Amino acid sequence: MTSTEAIRRLATYNRRAFEAYERGIKRRGWAEAVKEREIGHHSYKDTLVHVLNVHEVWFVASAQDRWDVGKDPSRKKENVKSWADLSRYRSRVWKGEDELLAHLTDERLKRQVKVPWFSGRYTLEDAFYQVSFEQAHHFGEIIGAYWQADVAPPQMMWIPTMLGLKSPVA
Repeated sequence: MTSTEAIRRLATYNRRAFEAYERGIKRRGWAEAVKEREIGHHSYKDTLVHVLNVHEVWFVASAQDRWDVGKDPSRKKENVKSWADLSRYRSRVWKGEDELLAHLTDERLKRQVKVPWFSGRYTLEDAFYQVSFEQAHHFGEIIGAYWQADVAPPQMMWIPTMLGLKSPVA
């Protein structure tokens, strides 16, 4: 398997996991989605918006040199006021990410990318891992909040998510 193929699989997993969390939170209702949870980004909704921000800044702004996306007010958590707003923002982020994935090559994965808050040298391939692990960390916060509420969290294990197999803990 080439690096490009592996990264495409990782991107597919990230998207499926995100959408599982979005669906799970949506089932709990908007009031539950925006409730203060004492997690890093305070609420489930704000955590989902932050994860989308991370995808967008790395895969649209940095990787495609489209920094203008940062000026769009619809990406700010305080402007995401409904499920429709979240859906529109998610769709825009996925579209931008799809544009990157459509032209992804092993050579492009080796290309340097840069974000203002990280010093040093890193590649687009590094960015895919950065986004993946950051998303997983934030979903871990959501899992903890679900457990505190005595609710089973959405699925995010690789095998059930990617292969459709039942989780042994489900």
